[in-house]
Amino acid sequence: MTSRTFVLVHGACDAGWTWRPVALHLRARGHTVHTPTLPGLNTGDQPANVHLADTVDYLAGYVERADLRQVVLVGHSWSGFPVSGAAARLATRISRLVYWNAFVPHSGETMIDLCPPQLGEVFRASVAASSDNSVKFPFEVFCTALMQDATAETQKTIYSLLERQPFHTISEALDLTEWERLQLPSSYVLGTDDISMPPGEFAWAPRFPQRLPGAPLIYTAGSHLAQLTQPESLAEALIRAAEG
Repeated sequence: MTSRTFVLVHGACDAGWTWRPVALHLRARGHTVHTPTLPGLNTGDQPANVHLADTVDYLAGYVERADLRQVVLVGHSWSGFPVSGAAARLATRISRLVYWNAFVPHSGETMIDLCPPQLGEVFRASVAASSDNSVKFPFEVFCTALMQDATAETQKTIYSLLERQPFHTISEALDLTEWERLQLPSSYVLGTDDISMPPGEFAWAPRFPQRLPGAPLIYTAGSHLAQLTQPESLAEALIRAAEG
């Protein structure tokens, strides 16, 4: 088996620690794993003035500072945005992009644009109630749509560890012209138990996989936070995705 270098990028309100169970399985199989936390999502960060471009710059800089090569760059959920934004800058360092139940944006699209309108209203209500221009999923949404395959005790514990997401990172768009032109080798991993998006026009698939020409579609078990509930299955799916 080929040893690979994975950079696993977390979703909204998450941080690098959410990848620890998956990283353990990948490392046990001989892979190198990095799990950076993006700006605004470290404990104590001030999210008010963190912009989407800041997360792109940080991710690209992280890979460059570590001089990582032949990287499998994995984006989960919201981080499809910073992963896509950083990909053009990192093109010579990337062996494959992997999107796991992730947004695959086009130029000019925001995360709110790509969500059902009612979810956009939830975000706007959350930021309006905040004092630092940030948002967080309501606990009820978290339990029923993001981590429905965990016990009530686990749901409460994980929710208490989540950070508030800088609003600019979900309300701003990127210029992805170069990423679209490059068409870097990509795979899409789809969770069979992920119900965070409703069926129909807003479902993860086929909407986003079809934006990646020629990308294999790989299935894995577990909810939207399967990195915590089904880490071994997800690790295996990421290895398959890295192989293309």
